[in-house]
Amino acid sequence: MFKAINWKTFPRDFLRIQIGFALFGLSIALLIQGNLGTGAWGVLEVGISYLLNVTPGTIAVASGFTILTGALLMREQIGWGTLANILSIGPWLDFFLSLIPSVENNLLLQTSMLLLAIFMMGNASAIYIGVNAGAGPRDSLMLGLKRTTGISVRKARTIIEVTVVTIGGLIGGPVGIGTLAFALLIGPAVQWGFKIFKVEPHKEENVEFQEEIVE
Repeated sequence: MFKAINWKTFPRDFLRIQIGFALFGLSIALLIQGNLGTGAWGVLEVGISYLLNVTPGTIAVASGFTILTGALLMREQIGWGTLANILSIGPWLDFFLSLIPSVENNLLLQTSMLLLAIFMMGNASAIYIGVNAGAGPRDSLMLGLKRTTGISVRKARTIIEVTVVTIGGLIGGPVGIGTLAFALLIGPAVQWGFKIFKVEPHKEENVEFQEEIVE
């Protein structure tokens, strides 16, 4: 169930994946501080952070391990990149949240932050997905749901995303026009990132590459 590690390229892969995670954390911070709405998982994690009075990054790490447990119960394969994803993006998110001020009542700046975040997340995804060190926990859950229920990837993703954003919105997470914009634009942004960084999805992993999102 654990993907083999290529020790010869590990130092280079680790540096690359951390750059991707840092940019991913920065993009989530921009979405949160732009106050126009975040992606589905961001809505849930920020909502929980409000309830528990802890940082969004802390919740991202905790939810990552919780989601991973579900994926493992469905016997999905993971890699060192899966664990690195869980342990790295949350701290990077909190770091950038401490640097970027919250912006309100400035639609031009907020819109710019939203679009920059989506573009940056697409490129960040391509950077760390290209390392091919295992799917993130949320994608592992999606793949496990598809395999165990027999439903399509699109339906599995939709069920998860709708459930997550609904729960997050009910507990006070940041749902807004940016949530819709994120849903519409993240796919093209990731595709653009693939083209820029020449990421070639493997056939058996095509789903996880095309459906990567987080938060």
